[in-house]
Amino acid sequence: MKRIALALALTAGTVLAASPTFGQKTDQTGQGRAVVTILPSHPNDNLGQVPQGFKLKVNGKDSTVMNFTPLQESNSPVELVLLIDGGARSSLGTQFNDIETFVKEMPPGTKIALAYMENGRAVFASQLSSNADEVLKGLHLSSGFPGSNASPYFCLSDLAKSWPSHDRTARREVLMVTDGVDNYDRAYDPEDPYVDAAVNDSVRAGLVVYSIYWKDMGRANNTWYQNNAGQNLLLTVTQATGGHSYWEGMGNPVSLQPFLQDLRRRLNHQYELSFSAPSSGKPEVESLKVDLKVPSAKVDAPQRVFVTSAASARE
Repeated sequence: MKRIALALALTAGTVLAASPTFGQKTDQTGQGRAVVTILPSHPNDNLGQVPQGFKLKVNGKDSTVMNFTPLQESNSPVELVLLIDGGARSSLGTQFNDIETFVKEMPPGTKIALAYMENGRAVFASQLSSNADEVLKGLHLSSGFPGSNASPYFCLSDLAKSWPSHDRTARREVLMVTDGVDNYDRAYDPEDPYVDAAVNDSVRAGLVVYSIYWKDMGRANNTWYQNNAGQNLLLTVTQATGGHSYWEGMGNPVSLQPFLQDLRRRLNHQYELSFSAPSSGKPEVESLKVDLKVPSAKVDAPQRVFVTSAASARE
């Protein structure tokens, strides 16, 4: 009887040893891409050769640069959505000439659309088009009703989820004109869930987001605390996606022209970074740190990036 029990125990041990360990994780490799801006210190300068030999970390882990190439209209046209706050002060109308000039002076292949933040959605007033006159037909004063956007971050998430084009070769750029105040969480919170959701949605959709600070109509938005909170939340979004935030102190800028001119320069100095990185095997938004030093130039790289499995990246 003891021999039978011993034999059964040995058999059970053999079966357990041969069984797969389901909880064990295996190292996998994912892939991703990011748009990096390298802006020369002087407007008329060119970088010359494409920078090489830099390092990057994805989710804190060393990752491999697969390609780093300049983005041109010929291989990566620009799709730009101007997303204007529905509660913006009517004085924004004084800036319409600057906006019109900006739209008309963009390269012929650039497609632009106008959308307004209304009740948590990006409502299009004109569709993506390279025809400046068609685009500008949608330019109008906002309703100016306090809080009519619900939250600028709801509107950005909506835009990211319903981008009006399926051209994956195009660069997806967004310029938000808003005070950045989250009406659902007016206190500054670096972990604001709506801002975090907007960042994740934007990164997954491949958006590069810029912002121009312009005051809303609401009285509660006029305090120094609210203005500062709004600017910092916008900065969180633009830094995460590789864009840039523009403002002049706590008031509305005298002119949008310098900001729009700088944005145009940035669009002309963008590069596509493709990489491979350690991955869990699931599509995830991860942190990104790019170590790239270019003499006499400023490097803006996104702080977040979307990493997919190598298999899905090839599909």
